[in-house]
Amino acid sequence: MSFQAYLDIIEDKTGLTPREFVDIAKDRGYDDSVKAGVILDWLQNDYGLGRGHGMALVHVIKMGPQIDAKHVGTGGTHSDESDMLWLDGKASRPA
Repeated sequence: MSFQAYLDIIEDKTGLTPREFVDIAKDRGYDDSVKAGVILDWLQNDYGLGRGHGMALVHVIKMGPQIDAKHVGTGGTHSDESDMLWLDGKASRPA
C-alpha cells in the first residue's frame, strides 16, 4: 500500500483529512520533538488507528508532506506517484 493510500484510508476511517490531523496535533503541542509513541497512543486512543496508519500520520506530523524519492515510481506495492503527499483530502486532490 502506498503512503498516500494509508492517508486516504485514515480519512475514510476517521472523516478527518491528514491536514486536519496535523492541525490537531499542533494544537496538542505535538511537533518534531515529540516521541512517535506519544502520537501513536493519542491516535489509537482517540481514533482507533493501528500502528501502520498511525506511523503514516506520525511522519506527516513530524516531518511534513514530503517523502523520500526512493518510494516514488518503483512500481512496487509501496510505490507512490509523487514525493509530496496530498494532505487536504481525497475529494480535493488534483487528478
